[in-house]
Amino acid sequence: MDLPAESPITKENPYKICFVCLGNICRSPTAEGIFQHLIDEAGLSEFFEIDSAGTSAYHIGESANSKSQRTANKYGITLHSKARQFNASDLENFDLVLAMDNENFNNVCQMADEHHQSKIRRMRDFDPDPGNREVPDPYHGGAEGFENVFQIVKRSCQQLIDELRPHIRQ
Repeated sequence: MDLPAESPITKENPYKICFVCLGNICRSPTAEGIFQHLIDEAGLSEFFEIDSAGTSAYHIGESANSKSQRTANKYGITLHSKARQFNASDLENFDLVLAMDNENFNNVCQMADEHHQSKIRRMRDFDPDPGNREVPDPYHGGAEGFENVFQIVKRSCQQLIDELRPHIRQ
């Protein structure tokens, strides 16, 4: 995958990633929490700034969904984020914007000018087993839906880190 990187990733120039879903209470906070956990474990947290957001304003200020939190906690991961709405200025601030599904990908792309289009990708572009390339919305599903999302996002985040690692200058 050709990642947008204009310069090496350093502590002084961290790589900024925003994970995006609809309400910012299930998939994107799960991705933010998993990515943070993985970079913490790898000793790389100083090289990244991460955030999550939703394309809608439905849940601004809310914590992650309790089922998302329960699933993440099962793996020793805490979801700290509070829901916020993604806006066009985020495209200027982040190096990579990862949408969880096609609808949110299209919504973010509509905000982007030609210069920022290359920053927008789907989360499952980094999944070794991308299926239909969408992280399904588990909101109305049972525990198995949240577990499925967790596993998809975890392997996608690990692959993303593996692809970014060669760009890190210690």
